[in-house]
Amino acid sequence: MKPDKAQTLNRAVRILECFSPEHPEMGVREVARMLELSTSATGRLMMAMKELRILNQNPTTKAYSIGARSLAWAGIYLSTCDIQAMAMPYMEDLHHTTRETISLYILDGDERVCIERLESPQNVRIVARIGRRLPLYAGSAGKVFLAFLPGARREEILKSIELVPYTPNTIIDKSILQKELEKIWVDGYAVSYGEWTPEATGLAAPIFGQQEEVIAVITISGPSQRFNDDVIQDYCVVLNEAARQISASMGSRTRSN
Repeated sequence: MKPDKAQTLNRAVRILECFSPEHPEMGVREVARMLELSTSATGRLMMAMKELRILNQNPTTKAYSIGARSLAWAGIYLSTCDIQAMAMPYMEDLHHTTRETISLYILDGDERVCIERLESPQNVRIVARIGRRLPLYAGSAGKVFLAFLPGARREEILKSIELVPYTPNTIIDKSILQKELEKIWVDGYAVSYGEWTPEATGLAAPIFGQQEEVIAVITISGPSQRFNDDVIQDYCVVLNEAARQISASMGSRTRSN
């Protein structure tokens, strides 16, 4: 691929990554500012992406949003994601047992992405949006990924990211985080208390594939007021069992015994 074409493709991907559930619509100037590009270059590229149905444009505000073609690509990806289908029956069992929010995450680069979730039926609950990208160092699911990744990959990620405090409980000291990851590896699961969302508690367990690599993480989350020590202990038992059975379904042998 020629350098100019590679640069255009790179910019198009970066434009798509500017959109999020919190910012579903964005103007050209806003995107240009985020990417530190000229308004004219950004506008031309976003117009081309609109013509390809990768982006939509609001006729009134002229703001852009993710287009239908991107949704089609997401559907193709999810249709090939066996882990989602394999995990769903166990997620439903956890949902019925705990009445809390059950989520499934996969690793994407140095972030985690929610690919499935069952929301708690209770009035006060934790909502995990499908498609939302979250950091690895904050929250139980992210820390499980870090704990069970190969050591070299984990060190590469930790060196490349800045530990930003999302709440007062976010671990931003890498030496403390390392000790936490060692404990998670030994215990086989993680618990977090308001590290990503204040007053929220999360429990997470790893799901392994045929090569005994962590391929996904399953979580139980809810308001901290409902998660006392006894509840956490009970939920850890059922969560670990669900993760073990899903791992076995995905072909894991050592981790599913």
